[in-house]
Amino acid sequence: MGIFTRFRDIISSNINAMLDRAEDPEKLIKLMIREMEDTLVELKSSCAAVLAAAKKLQRRLEETQTRKTFWQQRAAIAVDKGRDDLAREALAEKKRFADMMASIQQGLIEHEDMARQYQEDIRQLEEKLHSAREKQRLLIHRHIHARRKKQAQEEIRRMDNFETIARFEALENRIDRMEAEADLVNYGKKPTLEEAFDKLGTDDDIEKELAALKSSRSQTVTRDE
Repeated sequence: MGIFTRFRDIISSNINAMLDRAEDPEKLIKLMIREMEDTLVELKSSCAAVLAAAKKLQRRLEETQTRKTFWQQRAAIAVDKGRDDLAREALAEKKRFADMMASIQQGLIEHEDMARQYQEDIRQLEEKLHSAREKQRLLIHRHIHARRKKQAQEEIRRMDNFETIARFEALENRIDRMEAEADLVNYGKKPTLEEAFDKLGTDDDIEKELAALKSSRSQTVTRDE
């Protein structure tokens, strides 16, 4: 397939419609981008060649213009010297270079038109390539989102599985038994000697506070009587 055929196919293609019909959109957009990049490289290379040829023609045109002017001057000198024969020959050379200039100018116009067309084609293709890369970025983002969503749904289904729930319940029961066993370790255990003395001191403090309270209440009742 030639470069211009590929270019026309790419520019006229509907990326969205192609992706909608594709079984593997990510693979298709990747191939499309590769084709666009290759075509763009060829277009730029061809454009550069045309521009180089145009510059060469421009130099030839300037050289031919110089030769035309040279023979114009020679014809004038011959006339001044009364040499009409030499003047005729000089004018014939001038005409030859003038004809060459007309041909070169036509070629230069054609090359400049081609260069402008290439530049327009490159601009259109770069826009299409930018659009395709944006589509690729969105597809990758959607793919990542879909994969994460699928993983989350699978994890939810796994957690809802009866076997998983049963394992959690078994673990919870095991922890309950461990806590109960820990409570039973100190159940019915006799206090140490130090703990017994601490308890006696606490009991004495309570008894003293109780006696003081009774005495206070007794005095209050006596005054009231």
